[in-house]
Amino acid sequence: MGFALLDYVIVIVYLVGVTVIGTIIAGKQHSSRDYFLGGKSMSWWSVGFSIVASETSTLTFISIPGLAYKSDMHFLQLVFGYFIGRLLVSVIFIPAYYKGNLETAYDFLGKRYGIPLRQFTSSVFIVTRVLASGVRLFATAIPVHLITGLSYANSILLIGVFTLAYTYVGGLKAVVAMDVVQMFIYLTGAGAAMVLIVNALPHGWADVYAYATSNGANKFEIFNFSCGSGFLAFISAPYTLIGGFVGGTFLTMASHGTDQLLVQRLLGCKRRWDSQRALMLDATFIVIQFAFFLVLGLCLFAFYKGVPFQSLGLHSSDEIFPKFIVEQLPTGLAGLLVAGVLASAMGTLSSSISSLASATFLDLFKMTSRGKALHVSKEVMWSKLFTLFWGIVLIGGAMLFTDTSSPVVEIGLKIASFTYGGLLGTFFLGLLFRNTAQRDAYIGFCAGILVMIYVVFGTSIDFTWHTFIGTSVTILVGNASAMALPKR
Repeated sequence: MGFALLDYVIVIVYLVGVTVIGTIIAGKQHSSRDYFLGGKSMSWWSVGFSIVASETSTLTFISIPGLAYKSDMHFLQLVFGYFIGRLLVSVIFIPAYYKGNLETAYDFLGKRYGIPLRQFTSSVFIVTRVLASGVRLFATAIPVHLITGLSYANSILLIGVFTLAYTYVGGLKAVVAMDVVQMFIYLTGAGAAMVLIVNALPHGWADVYAYATSNGANKFEIFNFSCGSGFLAFISAPYTLIGGFVGGTFLTMASHGTDQLLVQRLLGCKRRWDSQRALMLDATFIVIQFAFFLVLGLCLFAFYKGVPFQSLGLHSSDEIFPKFIVEQLPTGLAGLLVAGVLASAMGTLSSSISSLASATFLDLFKMTSRGKALHVSKEVMWSKLFTLFWGIVLIGGAMLFTDTSSPVVEIGLKIASFTYGGLLGTFFLGLLFRNTAQRDAYIGFCAGILVMIYVVFGTSIDFTWHTFIGTSVTILVGNASAMALPKR
């Protein structure tokens, strides 16, 4: 057992193959529309699977099995909220986006309230995405380091350089095409691991069930009906039924309705109906995928005979799956699993690079006098330069971290939490409240972010409520501004 020469060969072949195939599939781009939106000609099913891969980072690949190992299936309550949120985005947001023939998510706010708000919200997205993606890239290097023995720096470079190569050359078409391939690679690897675990158990699935329900526990439990001893205890408790549904719904409306990382793909479909089909494919598949990874965690629990992860010499439940990969997988299969880990990482990273570049070029640079005068033949050149710039920034930013206990890491991961509510609330102001003006949207957005800074860093309120609180404050303050302040 362990990582052998064959495993390294499999990983290298995967990395080179993805890079070469991605650049070939993309073809030649003639404008920024081709480069950032795939010429608005991408198939709905490829966009749907691409969204699944984009939102499935290595943290999901590693952490979700670990979560089930140490607890139960309560996380699925949040996933059901994810499904509801995607349904609402397809009904509320997508028709508005296709009615306006938008280029980015923030283009909607520009058409509704004016260019300054488009640039402001896009800038907020860029800052938060850089912080969150840099942290996530470093965190992605941790399992690669644990499994292969490569240093953190080399692990980051391994993921970053190959991802940047095909993203730079092929644009969104290459990103989407490789996302689809990468999704099936990481699912194949995880599925092979589950089959190996079940076959290694004396009684197969019966052992998984026995360990999951031993000592009066029920790790198969999905719904948590507990309300706590009071209101504060209720909103501070993780993974309650209401908190999961509300949190998952609002978090998804923010991520899939206002975040350029995912909206960029939805805008690349041919028609509104294709975009809606892509999102509902993603909604269905994401529920199945999270359930699969949670069950994988229960299989690992049975394999290690139900002992706490601390008794295995581990510091975190996130290390349980990497431990199994390193110690138990035969040569060849270990390489496939690492390719799966890299696939989940590269799908997320390529999406981050492309979305940052598109927001910078379309929302900021193209709005300047120089950008407006830019000839279409120069659009791809500038688009690729911004792609290269943000790829280097993310790789370099990930290199700055030295350990996951750094307060900077925690702050970076929390950034998106308190900006999502403000962004979603601002979009709702534009979509649902016709009496609000640009000034009201600015005031509501800033109020939502300020309140969320306090909620995230000054209270014990669980993360599942963060987006809902930020959205509510933004809508209330924005409407209060519209009623209280005189119209211009």
